[in-house]
Amino acid sequence: MDGGFSLKDQLFNREKVHYLAELFATADSRFDAAGFEAQVMADLPALELKQRMTLIADVLADHLPDALPEAAPILLRALPPPLDPSKTDDDFGDFIFAPLGEFVAAKGVHAHPQLSLDLLEEITQRFSMEWAIRPFLNRWPEDVLARMQDWVGHSSYHVRRLVSEGTRPRLPWGEAVGLSLDQPLPLLDRLHSDGARYVTRSIANHLNDIAKKDPDLVMDRLEAWQTAGAQSAKELAWMTSHALRGLVKAGHPRAMKMLGYDPDLELEAAVVVKSEKVRIGDALEFATHLKGQAGSPVLVDYILHFQRPGGKVSAKVFKLKQTKISGKLLTLDKRHKLKGNASTFKLVPGPHRMELMVNGKVRAEAVFELLPAG
Repeated sequence: MDGGFSLKDQLFNREKVHYLAELFATADSRFDAAGFEAQVMADLPALELKQRMTLIADVLADHLPDALPEAAPILLRALPPPLDPSKTDDDFGDFIFAPLGEFVAAKGVHAHPQLSLDLLEEITQRFSMEWAIRPFLNRWPEDVLARMQDWVGHSSYHVRRLVSEGTRPRLPWGEAVGLSLDQPLPLLDRLHSDGARYVTRSIANHLNDIAKKDPDLVMDRLEAWQTAGAQSAKELAWMTSHALRGLVKAGHPRAMKMLGYDPDLELEAAVVVKSEKVRIGDALEFATHLKGQAGSPVLVDYILHFQRPGGKVSAKVFKLKQTKISGKLLTLDKRHKLKGNASTFKLVPGPHRMELMVNGKVRAEAVFELLPAG
């Protein structure tokens, strides 16, 4: 029976392991490609994605010289050509090179920081090393931040992105780092004018991370960048919107104003559900009605308050529309599918509430009953 798509099997499989083995065998005739492949594949199928990365790094350590200075030349010779330098986005690289970063971190974090940074600078041009650099940020923060001062001017946008992505406060999958929120900001000051969307997206994600703890620090920086004029107005506007997305969902007034939405806009608003009883698996259909001063920008979201097991309630914010008031009644219709088989969020029958949020403020609400699937 078909088990469906498997990301771990797409990224780490026999073909990929064979490819990596052949690269190292070409780089060093002493490398036992067949033995490496057999050792990895003996355990790989039973492991999850992150575990597969660690396994490949550990087996690689068994087949290369024990000391990093002796292993480093072989690793460098094994690398394929860098990723296409003519691109500016959507070129993350091949996941099979992620274990090389784990290998470098395991071998170099305690005794070889500069050599390790040299290696990560090269490897990240084949696959992003944002996870691998974080142990070095914790063990050698001054050395890494000093190297990053050079990297912000690197010719490869993959290396420049590593500066922002590697220092993110809340990097998914990444080891927590002991940097203060403002320590990487001087690097981002130099980097925010970058011409590659791959880099500016990382900067915006970095700021979004900071905003969860210190919103004003983020907005002060964005205003300073606007004043500096080093980035194009269009790209900085995109970065600002992307960086403030978490604050916008939370209805943060200053964030709304920075994006051109007046939280105190005078407005008549209503939300009407088509049916007050909806079954799990069906769609909640509703209409929102807005009336206000013509030409006023509005950011319209809706919040669903879901029943949770044990009587608790959790709220989720969903995007509806970015538009302008026409002066007439503005009606926005929506069908929200209430899936009953989502793996990450289980729907619970019972009374539910929805709210209409305009420019960060709740303006209207409605209730409906969620019934068990038919």
